[in-house]
Amino acid sequence: MPEQLDLRLPDDVRLHVECTGPADADVTVVLLHGWTLDGRSWHRQLAALRDATAGSVRVVTYDARGHGRSSCMALPTATLAQLGDDLAAVLDEAAPTGRVVLVGHSMGGMTVMEYAHRHPEHFAARIAGLVFVATTAEGHTHTVYGLSPRIARLIRLAETTGAGVLARCGSWRPPRALLRALRPSIRWMLFGDRCDPSDIRLVTSAVARASLRSIGGFRASIGAQHRLETLAALGQLPAAALVGDRDRLTPPPCAESIAGALPATELTVCPGAGHMLMMERPEEVNAALLGVVQQVTARPAAPAAPAG
Repeated sequence: MPEQLDLRLPDDVRLHVECTGPADADVTVVLLHGWTLDGRSWHRQLAALRDATAGSVRVVTYDARGHGRSSCMALPTATLAQLGDDLAAVLDEAAPTGRVVLVGHSMGGMTVMEYAHRHPEHFAARIAGLVFVATTAEGHTHTVYGLSPRIARLIRLAETTGAGVLARCGSWRPPRALLRALRPSIRWMLFGDRCDPSDIRLVTSAVARASLRSIGGFRASIGAQHRLETLAALGQLPAAALVGDRDRLTPPPCAESIAGALPATELTVCPGAGHMLMMERPEEVNAALLGVVQQVTARPAAPAAPAG
């Protein structure tokens, strides 16, 4: 059973954190979920890491503020900048020693970039590998939902307006009956050619646990972030970037620009896959993740540096 932590942050937000593996492991993998999701979205990667490493690697998942089993927050803190600060706090609490591989899906990948931007010394002291899954370093630059640019602009305007309304709804959760009715739209937006019904149920369940403030509040920050320069400054870190060629939210140009900024990145484009790669293409995601972990473990550990 995973060890469960309740991490209370300086602004009194409580994060739900789950850890497996030894606290003093040489390598820790931290899995960061996407917008409106929660840590359960990584269940196939958790199983692969457990089987491949025989429990020698520490694995940490947590629900971002306003998501899953973590508490809601004040609206001004519904930003990627705050999520980057939260990640630094999670590392200090749940993985205070050893090298770290960060794995981010969608908003989780953007959180990794914001952490690198806001805490460069902390990042340099701890991070040994990166995996970016269906994410972007360029906000909504490439997001056209698989539609014509003109229609995409109209959808983005409606989405932005709606997000502003939801952000003012506080800690309320979306009605489950409404989410069940929206399953066909969720399936179209998030998945590609193939979709297991259990994955739709899991995603719908996660959205039902996200506060309306987090669903609406993070939208502006996600659309505006630009962190290619931050990535370019990270040097030769072992890294992987994966994207589905049917991804309507972070299409292939997003992953290609990440790989262009990080020269040691292995780029994988998954035919027929959408935005939920860890569910749709677990074999490819697991192979990329384990490949980065193996590169990190094969390198000798640097002298220990203090976190914080």
